[in-house]
Amino acid sequence: MSANKYTDIIFEITGKIGIIKFNRPKSLNAFGGNLIPDTIAALRELDQHPETVFTVLTGEGRFFSAGADVKAEGGKAKVEYKNDAEKKLAFLARFSTTTELLRSLIDHRKVVVLALNGPGVGGGAAWFQGIADIFLAASGAYLQAPFSALGLVPENGSAISLAQSMGVHRANDFLMFGRKVTVEELERWGLVNRIFPKDGFHEAVLGFLREQLEVNDGKSMMEMKRLQNAPRRDQRMIAVVNAMDALAERFVEDAPVKRFEEKRALLESKSKNRTSKI
Repeated sequence: MSANKYTDIIFEITGKIGIIKFNRPKSLNAFGGNLIPDTIAALRELDQHPETVFTVLTGEGRFFSAGADVKAEGGKAKVEYKNDAEKKLAFLARFSTTTELLRSLIDHRKVVVLALNGPGVGGGAAWFQGIADIFLAASGAYLQAPFSALGLVPENGSAISLAQSMGVHRANDFLMFGRKVTVEELERWGLVNRIFPKDGFHEAVLGFLREQLEVNDGKSMMEMKRLQNAPRRDQRMIAVVNAMDALAERFVEDAPVKRFEEKRALLESKSKNRTSKI
C-alpha cells in the first residue's frame, strides 16, 4: 500500500526507520475516522519491509491521542437488542478492529518506538505504552486513563502490559484512579526511557534512533526484541481478549452510556464557548 492511500495517518519511511503519525489533530488524534485501520495497514506494511528496523508511533499536533472519539460515539443512534447475548456479540464485533491493532503490535517484528509528542488520554494513554519496546517522550507531556470514571475497564490488555512495565501497584494507581501522570514521573517509574525537549521533538527522536543505527546492528536489536517478547506473547494476547470480554459486559450493563453522554455534552459546551469568543 502506498503512503497516499492512508487518510488519517502520515506514513513515512526514512532509511531504516518507519514512521506512523496519527493525523487527526483537530480531534486531538482521537480514534475515529480511519485512524485505527490505517495504523493496522501501516504496521503490516512495515512488518514486511525488508530494510526497516524501527517502527515509530507518534502524533501530529499537540496531542498524541485523546483516545475514544467521544463526540462520534455519543452521536450514534440507540440500538435495541433482543437480549443481552445479542448486545454483547454486537460490541465484541465492534471491538475486533482494536483486537487486531493490538495483535499487530504484539506480533510486530520491528522495534516499536512510542514517541509521545504530547498528552495521551484514555486508549491513547494505555494501549501502546506497555507494548512498545522503547518509550520516548516530549517534556511536559502526560498520560491519563479515566476508565473507571467512564464506567469502563482498562482496554486491550493494558492492565497486564502496564503492570509488566511499571509494576502492579503503580499500574493500579494509574488505571484505577485515573490520575494525570507526567512523563517526568513515568521516567522515574521506569516506563519512559528518555525525555526530549518539546520543541523539535520529532527531529530529536529521529536523530537519536539514527545514532543507535550507526553503532548497533539492526538485526541484533530485532532479535533482542524477539527473545524478550516470545515468552510474553500469548499472555498479552489472552489479556487483550479478556479485556475485550470485560469491556463488552460493561456495555451490556450500559455502565458507560450516561458517562459518555455527559462527557460529550461537556466537550460540545467547551467547543461552543471557544467559538463564541472568536
